[in-house]
Amino acid sequence: MDESVDREWMELALEEARHAGDDGEVPVGAVVVRDGEVLGRGCNRPVAAHDPTAHAEIVALREAAAMVGNYRLPGATLYVTLEPCPMCIGAIIHARVARLVFGATDPKIGAAGSVFNLAAAPAHNHRVRVDGGVLGDACGDELRTFFRARRRSVTP
Repeated sequence: MDESVDREWMELALEEARHAGDDGEVPVGAVVVRDGEVLGRGCNRPVAAHDPTAHAEIVALREAAAMVGNYRLPGATLYVTLEPCPMCIGAIIHARVARLVFGATDPKIGAAGSVFNLAAAPAHNHRVRVDGGVLGDACGDELRTFFRARRRSVTP
């Protein structure tokens, strides 16, 4: 895949992450793309939606599935600013997403290679190509800035 194309789509995912941060949510954004067309966008919304499943990836996958009228998204690429958690990897596999591209790794619960490698588990009936680190510094900076500000507001 063309790295410049990946960076362009990740920039769009970063815009979604900024929306989440502006709303007080952890700034993670995601975009589902197929054949050069955005099928779905999402940002973290678990606090506002009172929904523990409202991660950016899930929100974007739901929108994409609704747009195409099918929960399966073959040939699609999911761009997300943070390495997905186990729940999101499960949804990505279930949706038959062809490729996952993420920005920053998640050293606490990342499930695409850093802590767990669920995307490559041989028991799955679908394989997702995983490429990490696209605009990783920018994606990580967005998260670090958010949490730094949050710590300052809590600490006297």
